[in-house]
Amino acid sequence: MAKKRQGSKHDQVQVTTMDYKRKRPKAENPVKIQDLTLRDGHQSLFATRGRTEDMIPVAEMMDKVGFWAVEVWGGATFDTMHRFLNEDPWERLRTLKRYFKSTPFSMLLRGQNLVGYRNYPDDVAEAFVDRAAANGMDVFRTFDALNDYRNFETVVKGIKKAGKHFQGCICYTMTEPRMGGDVYNLDYYVKKAKALESMGADSICIKDMAGLIAPYDAYDLIKALKQAVKAPIHLHSHFTSGMASMSHLKAIEAGVDILDTCMSPYAFRTSHPAVEPLVMALLGTNRDTGFDIRLLAKINEVLEKEILPKYRHLLDDTKVSIIDINVLLHQTPGGMLSNLVNQLREMNALDKLDQVYEELPRVRKELGQIPLVTPTSQIVGIQTVNNVLFDDKKERYKMITAQVKDLCYGLYGKTAVPIDPKVQKKALKGYPRGEKPITCRPADVLKPELKDVQKDVGGLAKDLDDQLVCALYPVTGRRFLKWKYGIEEAPDSVKAKTLDAVKAEEERVRKAKAGDLIEKKPKKGPPKGLNLRTFKVFVDNEYFEVGVEEGAGGTPVVSYVQPGAASQPAQVAQTAAPPPPPDSVPAAAAEGDVEGKPLTAPMPGLIISVAVKVGDTVQEGDPVLVLEAMKMENSIPAPVSGTIKAVYFGSGDSVSKDDVICVIG
Repeated sequence: MAKKRQGSKHDQVQVTTMDYKRKRPKAENPVKIQDLTLRDGHQSLFATRGRTEDMIPVAEMMDKVGFWAVEVWGGATFDTMHRFLNEDPWERLRTLKRYFKSTPFSMLLRGQNLVGYRNYPDDVAEAFVDRAAANGMDVFRTFDALNDYRNFETVVKGIKKAGKHFQGCICYTMTEPRMGGDVYNLDYYVKKAKALESMGADSICIKDMAGLIAPYDAYDLIKALKQAVKAPIHLHSHFTSGMASMSHLKAIEAGVDILDTCMSPYAFRTSHPAVEPLVMALLGTNRDTGFDIRLLAKINEVLEKEILPKYRHLLDDTKVSIIDINVLLHQTPGGMLSNLVNQLREMNALDKLDQVYEELPRVRKELGQIPLVTPTSQIVGIQTVNNVLFDDKKERYKMITAQVKDLCYGLYGKTAVPIDPKVQKKALKGYPRGEKPITCRPADVLKPELKDVQKDVGGLAKDLDDQLVCALYPVTGRRFLKWKYGIEEAPDSVKAKTLDAVKAEEERVRKAKAGDLIEKKPKKGPPKGLNLRTFKVFVDNEYFEVGVEEGAGGTPVVSYVQPGAASQPAQVAQTAAPPPPPDSVPAAAAEGDVEGKPLTAPMPGLIISVAVKVGDTVQEGDPVLVLEAMKMENSIPAPVSGTIKAVYFGSGDSVSKDDVICVIG
């Protein structure tokens, strides 16, 4: 009898996999999964810099997984795409829709904030929702930073009119280390869920943007919501604190319907739990997702090898731990925290980070104990930085952002608890809309804007989609349209990098670290002549001696030309002219000697508008310009009274800290 051939290891695995596929029972109540890789994943890990071209290689495979929906748009993507990537946000929707044939698209909509940082008037909100639906959006995950659902009224009408899925969100936050207290407790969340259901929510999402929800709190909350409302319950929790995966399992036990995950290369840290461990954990149970782990592995291989290397320079590789337990203390979402750190670094004030942590809960409480989610996380965060950097023992809130003033007026809605009266009074002093806060729906006091935008952008905008870009982002939107239509050349900083270019950069870095960047080749020069002259050269703190000898062109000439000055005939000099004193001429934009008091940028940012021109008279304290820093606007006052002698920057210009913006004489 012939000996039976033993199959190879590969054959055995293949048979085992096929056998299990036949035996794998269909779950009675499978957990539905929404994938966030193409939106919140890259927003959380590398500043929303993911490009459309890097989503296409995995799009068709992801469409076959069986996700309840894929989140591809909204949040910060609209802003980042037109501002930093030179991409049309609307085109991403249309492009990806060609690859996802069956999986619905989901977006994050900030209620009346849309995808911006303020409440927009109803005409802009109506047009935006209509165009988002027309361009391919299916599920509108809608939230308000204050959980004030009056800010939903206009967008929900538009979502329903378009026949799309309205997912209402409750922003999850705490006043104590665990759910409870006199504000954010179980009763609070149940009431909010009932309010959403009464508005016609097709599903209800607990939006835990900072990863604060503890496993047993998740169980209690989901259990209570399942008993209180009929709409499916969806849990969204970031991994920042390390609890999200555990909270997922307890939520499943409590009967949650939908969970948010990312593909593993885009998961963890400040992102979300990975889908693959969850798929394996639920295998064979009555909540089995039914997903093919081999297909997920193929997608991961593409993301890991072909896509992520392009963005490695944006990843924070300085931390050993993948979690940040401090988030349970300051409750700041990971993306916002990294922005705060970058802002402090650019201002040479990173040593004040501990003071920011200490001040942040104070500011949050004084501004109404608001949840920390866009845009309120930015509002609280930037005001905290301003307080730490500019306040003194005599005065707090010396530099109040325009958004804090709007919040105190009521333009964002009703806060969970009243705003501190002293802070509110100070913020509203001289406020153009009035010093008495409103109590009505915020959009009721906003005038229509779309027609004015259409007139303002003129022939620059080719359609309503273009007009909406400018309505949402007046300064950067107009700049983007100039790039889009070739009116201005887009800078290299917004252009895409190829994988080959990234590998070449990595190789240069490797050579630099090894000391092999410059290949030294022996070069034989002519013998030194009798006319050789030695010059002393100072570069920063380094000193060099350079030998110069007369060549075919005659006597060597060394001259000094003041930066920005008109070209003059070269003057023969035996030694270089000394540089001017460092404080005598504005370093950022010297146009000659201008006497007077310079107004410098207190922080890096983008100039939104300049209220003065050369020859204008200003009084000390008058607003001179509006400077946007991290999406928040700061009115910069005149440091002295006098006449504007020079203006060096205008709307749309970026400035660094201490750049001279204008001179007052």
